[in-house]
Amino acid sequence: MLVSNEVISVVGAVGLIALALSWHKRNASPVRLAQIGWLCVGLYFFNDASLYLAHDDLILTLFSVMTLPMAVGMAVWEARAEDEKSKSSLTWARGAVAYAGGPYLLIAHVPWLSVLAIWFVASQAVFFLRFSGGDNIVMGETWVNTAEGQVAWSEFEGNRWFMGSSAEEYVFQTELLLADGTPIGINFVLACTALQSMVIFIGAIAVLDIDWRRRLRVLFLTIPLIHILNLFRNAGLIWLHTTYVEWTLLGMSVFEFGHSYVARFVSLFAMFIMALIMFDLLPELHRHIVRLLRPLGLLQPKNRTN
Repeated sequence: MLVSNEVISVVGAVGLIALALSWHKRNASPVRLAQIGWLCVGLYFFNDASLYLAHDDLILTLFSVMTLPMAVGMAVWEARAEDEKSKSSLTWARGAVAYAGGPYLLIAHVPWLSVLAIWFVASQAVFFLRFSGGDNIVMGETWVNTAEGQVAWSEFEGNRWFMGSSAEEYVFQTELLLADGTPIGINFVLACTALQSMVIFIGAIAVLDIDWRRRLRVLFLTIPLIHILNLFRNAGLIWLHTTYVEWTLLGMSVFEFGHSYVARFVSLFAMFIMALIMFDLLPELHRHIVRLLRPLGLLQPKNRTN
């Protein structure tokens, strides 16, 4: 890590607050405030790259590494943007990042909220697995990874209302057991809740300059659907793990391969399909994203009058 957990938490909070304020003060063109926000947020997520690499999570490592140069690019673009349409899209991006990252980091940095989110989704996943005829899986102890080692949540004496770690999804883990108490070798963490995916959609939709009824309609369509698909994903991975015990590929178990590659590919594909539906329901969102991809030359129409 480049910066300590405590310091980077403050940096991330400052960045999100700066982006939120720059969105609310958009009529005053607070470019400097937005630039500070982009750089702080980029540094916050970039700081996690080494930790994800230590957990052999190459996809999240790559995403984390990309955040800082992307944030620098956004900060530079804020200063150079001259046309009103680009400024409008940059303003939308400020609000989307602030109101997606803010709720997620609040839950991730408050232990009680993290654990409750894990329990909420894990209990539904094991219920769905039992209901569909799979193994009789139950939730076991929730563990907290500390500098001194692993302790049970019930015996955790640390601060349950704030933590400075930037690797939140690995701090709290709820183990899954067979009905007889035998561990199955899978622990449920914050990343399994699909919270990240949901807040992305919430942030992107909430700051659109449209009628509130349209916002609510699309949110009611997307958020429950993401949650249900995530339950299918979690239950499916658990079933594969307990059913195909001896299956391996390139040294990976069926759970490791399915979790790290197949499930993420399917999740990204599902997000892509949902985005296409949202673009049809919210063309304003589509226009913002297309404009923001202009420096990369992606998805640009032949007639650049949008």
